[in-house]
Amino acid sequence: MTDPRDFAAHEAALLDERRLDEWLALFADDGHYWVPLLGAAQADPFSHNSLAYEDRLLLQLRVERLKNPRAHSQHPASHSQHVLQPSRIEHESDGEVRLRTPFLYMEARGEAQVLLSGTARHHLVRAPGGWSIREKRIDLLNAARALPAIQLFI
Repeated sequence: MTDPRDFAAHEAALLDERRLDEWLALFADDGHYWVPLLGAAQADPFSHNSLAYEDRLLLQLRVERLKNPRAHSQHPASHSQHVLQPSRIEHESDGEVRLRTPFLYMEARGEAQVLLSGTARHHLVRAPGGWSIREKRIDLLNAARALPAIQLFI
């Protein structure tokens, strides 16, 4: 995939199909997954708490937990569905691009469902096989409200 605007849809499909190892492989070695507690108003992950701020090692641990058949939180298993608006390139420079993708996210487990909306912001870097995620930031709409436990990756 050469057009970075196709990247967000590809990544979301991997998550929705629970192809978590392939999803994790999209992250650069120095990649981060960040869900700011204050949503778009939060400037960085260090000056305020975040819902999630995970480097590649923490992402790997969470993927392994989700795949483990003894993971109590996955009985029954969680499933997700991402509904994305078209991605828009916000900035592009030599070998890097920043995308903005508004979304709806549904996570279902048993009879329970969670519906979230927001904007995914990807900072991608060119890698030998295509694009890699340096940072995936999820700015949830009304992020500071009380949220239920989210099991999968938004």
